[in-house]
Amino acid sequence: MPFKPGRDETDSIQRWEVQLRKGSLDLAILASLWPGRLYGLEILRRLSDASGLIVPEGTIYPLLSRLKSEGWVESEWVESEAGHPRKYYRLTPEGRRHTRRMAQAWSRFSASLDDLVASLRKESADE
Repeated sequence: MPFKPGRDETDSIQRWEVQLRKGSLDLAILASLWPGRLYGLEILRRLSDASGLIVPEGTIYPLLSRLKSEGWVESEWVESEAGHPRKYYRLTPEGRRHTRRMAQAWSRFSASLDDLVASLRKESADE
């Protein structure tokens, strides 16, 4: 009979996933800005389309503000021909260096963790 997780276990996994996503959100935002400037809703769309990260609109702006105060992101208001001005964000030169370092750290971490859980995937495939 296959194992079915109980409600407590499912809730625990969901809480862990939320924390995992929160912990990687800075990198995800910075990486979304790598190709060039975007305004807030474009960042949210890129996060959703590229990684499946669904981030509430009310969450992204405080994070962008913090990344700006860290010196990794800069912003500018741009007049729009079809409506109100939009605030565009882009990486600063230091932000590009920082993002590259974060991506390298992420790659090392995820590769080592992947090595660790590889035996679990093999065991699950054998079942």
